Amino acid sequence: MYCRSFKFSIITLYSLLSIGTVSVAYSKDVTIISHKVICEEPNRYIGWPTVVYTKKGELLAVFSGDRDEHVCPWGKTQIVRSKDLGNTWTKPITINNTPLDDRDAGIIETQKGTLLVSWFTSLYFETHNNPLWKRHSEKIDNKTRQKWLGNWVRRSLDGGTTWEEPIRTHFSAPHGPIQLQDGRLLYVGWNAPDKIGVEESRDDGLSWQVIGAIPISSTEQAKYFTEPHVVEVEKGKLIALMRYEEPNEEFLHQSESSNGGKTWSVAHSTGIWGFPPHVIKLKNGYLLASFGRRKPPYGEHACISKDGGKSWDVENEIIINSAPNNDLGYPASVQLDDNSIFTVYYQKNAQSKKTILMGTHWRFDN
Repeated sequence: MYCRSFKFSIITLYSLLSIGTVSVAYSKDVTIISHKVICEEPNRYIGWPTVVYTKKGELLAVFSGDRDEHVCPWGKTQIVRSKDLGNTWTKPITINNTPLDDRDAGIIETQKGTLLVSWFTSLYFETHNNPLWKRHSEKIDNKTRQKWLGNWVRRSLDGGTTWEEPIRTHFSAPHGPIQLQDGRLLYVGWNAPDKIGVEESRDDGLSWQVIGAIPISSTEQAKYFTEPHVVEVEKGKLIALMRYEEPNEEFLHQSESSNGGKTWSVAHSTGIWGFPPHVIKLKNGYLLASFGRRKPPYGEHACISKDGGKSWDVENEIIINSAPNNDLGYPASVQLDDNSIFTVYYQKNAQSKKTILMGTHWRFDN
């Protein structure tokens, strides 16, 4: 529920909260500490970020940047970092710049201290009638297409200063894999056109093996399921949330595994409207799912489960930030040492002409 003491319209509320640092109760039992522009590239488009809070206390955010627009050939995997809990950020550094469109960046820090960045490449820009893009496409030979088209991870052993060679994965998801308590890296991802699959790495991301898939109900179409993310509720028990985009039925779906990802329950609706999901376990045991809302009122939202994913508190959805239109989303959240939350996402603000990378620092009041 929204705080009853604030009865502004969405437009007024958005204007107030887009000014800069604020501290207001924006949803029930939630205080927004600040909204920040993390990265803005003039006349360029930014999308699909993920954030990690490292053992050294740094925030690292990765995204697809230096783009013309939502679809184009120029996308690059870029990274920015903050050493002061999100107050200031470095300029972007490019990690990947293949001849194809590098999209959807995920990042984790493994138990060994390895940074692992995930992304996928696309040639979808070739379906658009843009003369400059067509000239670029004509320069990409079949050998280059075969070499780079696919799903990828890349490792850094020195905190992101240098990066090893790209490693292919079977699946892709906007926010990448996670690490389980048993040490495995688990990647619940999507492989077009009709499969939510599961793969694991037992060697810190150097190699990947498919171990399962999430079954789909016979009453639903697999083509509507994409962009999953997974969380470990307790050792061996996993919850996967995924984007579901049947027209007018865009509720996040969920599947559960009790054996470390080998087998899964049939995907079912959570009642949460929005996509795609990023889900983490908070220190108090609650699950926090962050997602974008691409219908009015537009914005970055979150929802809590207090019972390990058995139910979600959809009646008390959290508004992280409002947005002026539906070109937004892919929020990812981390919990800081003081139990507050930092969420990164992309959208426009009141001043930007194209989408930018933004972050919101917020907390629960009880």
